[in-house]
Amino acid sequence: MKINDIKKLREETGAGIADCKEALSLSKGDIEKAKEWLKQKGLDKASSKLAREVKAGIVEVYSHGGKVGVLVEVLCETDFVARTEDFKNLAHELALQIASMNPASVEELLAEEYIRDNSLTVEQLIKSVIGKLGENIQVGRFERIALGE
Repeated sequence: MKINDIKKLREETGAGIADCKEALSLSKGDIEKAKEWLKQKGLDKASSKLAREVKAGIVEVYSHGGKVGVLVEVLCETDFVARTEDFKNLAHELALQIASMNPASVEELLAEEYIRDNSLTVEQLIKSVIGKLGENIQVGRFERIALGE
């Protein structure tokens, strides 16, 4: 197992060194299989965090060309996580998803295919960030306003 492979996998996934090393070992050096293993491990981590209370977070505001506006409340457990780039990026991606797909409810949003990667649902996207940040993350509510609707 090469140090460069561990480094590359860590940069691409954000996973810890030990997890990257274990994933590469189990996948016999295949980076794509290692990513899949890490993704699954992240989803497994996420399910154990879903019952934890979310009392912090951010409200993301997005406007698409002045024609569509979205407010989305994304919740987490601590202010520390709410200030991370990964969390802020997730909130922005959720706002883009809502602007593009106009879901009727949070449940519908979670079930949708993620617009940037249709192999993932929005729920799986959120769970991957939960696995990376180690906290429960939930979409509280959202509002989408389109000019003239």
